Amino acid sequence: MSSIPVLSYEEFTQTAPDVYVSLLSLGKAVDASGLEKKLTELIKIRASQINHCAFCLQFHIQIARKLGIPSEKIDLVAVWQEAGIFSAREKAALAWTEALTSVSDGIPDDALYAAMSEHFTQSELVFLSVAIASINQWNRIGVALRFNPPGLGQVAV
Repeated sequence: MSSIPVLSYEEFTQTAPDVYVSLLSLGKAVDASGLEKKLTELIKIRASQINHCAFCLQFHIQIARKLGIPSEKIDLVAVWQEAGIFSAREKAALAWTEALTSVSDGIPDDALYAAMSEHFTQSELVFLSVAIASINQWNRIGVALRFNPPGLGQVAV
């Protein structure tokens, strides 16, 4: 596969401004829901790792750093189950992220739903699911169009 971008992120936003605004509106709705921004950034990092989206991974790592997420969590989110540093709520969100990002492996089972209800209200689960769906959309666009990862200092929170 060529490393030459098909379209830059900026060209995408200019070519499909209505799509760009629609995708941003999902993120704004999640932010307005009250779901913790640090938590949503962790799930965006994890989904971007799974989907091999270098642009989104770098983008959300930069935001996570600006939000003050400990570097150990950022560094170890790929191995969150073994790391021993994530809260029960973070682990539940990361398990939900993996399940929804990899739905071709099977749909979430009753045990995962039950675990989610221990850590998230119905409203929180809805917005967590929207956040995961949204980053998966961004990942697929970034991978398809081969967005180059953003340079340091280019991301505004």
